[in-house]
Parts: sequence; C-alpha cells; structure tokens
Amino acid sequence: MGGILFKNVYKSYGKTMVVDNLTMSVQQGERLILLGPSGCGKTTTLRMIAGLETVTAGTLEMGGQVVNQVEPGDRNVAMVFQSYALYPHMTVRDNITFGLVMQNMPEAEVDDRAQRALAILNLTGLEHRLPKELSGGQKQRVALARALVKQAPYFLLDEPLSNLDAQLRQQARTELIKIHDLFKPTMIYVTHDQVEAMTIGHRIAVLNRGVLQQLDTPDVIYKYPANTFVASFIGAPPMNLIKGGFQNGLLHIGDSRLEVPSAWQQLLASQSSVYMGIRPEQCILSSEGAITGKVDLVENLGGRRCAHVRLGDGQRLLTVFAGERPIPEGTTGVTFDWEHVNFFDCRTGMNIGRFNAAESSVA
Repeated sequence: MGGILFKNVYKSYGKTMVVDNLTMSVQQGERLILLGPSGCGKTTTLRMIAGLETVTAGTLEMGGQVVNQVEPGDRNVAMVFQSYALYPHMTVRDNITFGLVMQNMPEAEVDDRAQRALAILNLTGLEHRLPKELSGGQKQRVALARALVKQAPYFLLDEPLSNLDAQLRQQARTELIKIHDLFKPTMIYVTHDQVEAMTIGHRIAVLNRGVLQQLDTPDVIYKYPANTFVASFIGAPPMNLIKGGFQNGLLHIGDSRLEVPSAWQQLLASQSSVYMGIRPEQCILSSEGAITGKVDLVENLGGRRCAHVRLGDGQRLLTVFAGERPIPEGTTGVTFDWEHVNFFDCRTGMNIGRFNAAESSVA
C-alpha cells in the first residue's frame, strides 16, 4: 500500500493560490514526474506529500490513509532536496547514516545499509571525506545515498540534478532508474527539465499555475498533448502551433490550402479557426509540400538541423532533419503525415481529439 491520492487538494498562501484543485493518483512503485515551469506548484505539491507544507483544503492519502494531519516524521518518506542539504562538518558516511543513528537502528544494520548504498552510488573510498572535499556530482550522490539507506516506501526528489552539468545529469538519470528498479519505492520527482521527465518517468504530471494540465505516459503526452501549453512546453524544439481557418473541408494556412482528411473534417466541423500542431521532426522540406514558405534560418543541432520556415502570413514553422540533407533555397514546401497532426481549439487551447490513423493521407 504505497500509493498516493490527491482529492481536490488546494494550497494557498493568503489570497495566492499555489495548487488549485489537484486530483490525481500515484500508483505504488511507479516513477511519477511533476513537470512544469518555475512557480507552477510542483515543489509545493512534493512538500505536501512530505508533510513540510499543510493542505489548505481537500484530502491527501498515502497508503490508503488520510495524512493531512500526520507529522512529517510519521510519513515514512525519504527526500532529496535541490540544495542537497549535507551537514558540512560530517563525513560522507556520517551524512548518509545520521538519520538511521537517530532512529537508534542497530549498528550492524546501519553498516550494512551504508555499505550497500556506497557501492550502488560509486562512493566507496570517499566515506571519510567532508562535503567541501567533494565535487557537485559526488555531493548529489551522497544526498541520494542518505535517502536510499532509509529504505522508505516513498522517495521524493526536488530537482536533485539541476546543479550538475549535462554529462553528469545523464549519468545520474541512469543511476536513479537503476536505484528505483532495485528497491521499487513510489518515486515522485520534481523537475522543469523535460528530458529528465521523458527519460525517468513512467508517467508525467504537467502543471501550470497550480493546475494539472495532463497526466499520462511520456509517449502519450508527447504525441497527444492535452492543450497548447503542454504542446509548447514538451519538446525541443517544441511542437509547431500554426493558426489556420477551416472551411468546406479545407484548411487555410497563409497562402496554402490543405484538403483535410474526412476523419478530421468530422472533428473540425464546428471550428472556423484552429491551431494545427505538428512536431518539427514530422515536417519534411519538399518542393511538393502543401504548405509553402521560405527558409529564414537554419540552426545547427549537431547531427541534426532545424530550419525556420516563414509562411505567407508571417507565421513560422520549424522542421528538424538530418544534418547531411541539402536545404532548398528560396520558396519551399513542407509536407507531413496527417497521422502526426493535432488540432487545438483557438479559444480554449484544448486538443480537439484524434482521428483514425488508417484514414490518414500525406499532405
């Protein structure tokens, strides 16, 4: 019984609403990512689970028990803070085992847990160093080890990798997944980094201004974002959102007229204007493309290139392609598969729906 359930949870500071009517469940043993921009309420949500913030209204359950009034020390959670929060006067080993010693755990058990955590996180040989003698990556691993030795059913992480460089972050992501696969706690991980979210999470909860925008697997959120915020937040570069008019089965974008597949026509019947969402990697530069424009800028992404195509009405459409592919000059076209298209309501920003991929055709 290690699941977590939010039922209409609110958190406010005075008149400022930080978490607004949050309802979601976290399955026992899963890795759930709380993803969103700064100030969206993700850390506050994590701290409510830990008991470091009170619930203003609603119900928070852990393991089937309502914990609104349960003290942090009685919730049996292990937490890794963004700042690591290591004791500067204690050695690596003492930092890792301090919580266990305070619980009067038998010395043999403390030693066993400490040695196992040191080995798992490649800290063997650093036991007697002080935090000031460690690199950023080593400090991060000590903080993880301190949480790991507790062997709690809940593992809470607040942007633990944000202080590391790109290479260390990649290594640390791999270590986190291995740790979870080994102990299988219910893991809640806060980040604003979509790469971390996509690679670590079983599911992702996307938050914005305290409101849950979408809760689903990484693949579903990437392919079928619930609204324009999720579409623009997930992806590097983000999804193209091109505004167009819809009339008599045709989508008008700039100087282009696109015949919409019949399956989409049924879903768009009540719309006069929509945002067409298409991922840059699903757009192909082609002289025969249905959407026409001019290449304004090409960004070098290493093994890939990102071309900025300016459409006739001034909108921009991004395409990502292999670095060795030639880039057409002057007026060009963009083609795509309707199977990869999302349409969003211009007024609400919500995803209008999906259509049968078997009925798709190439634009």
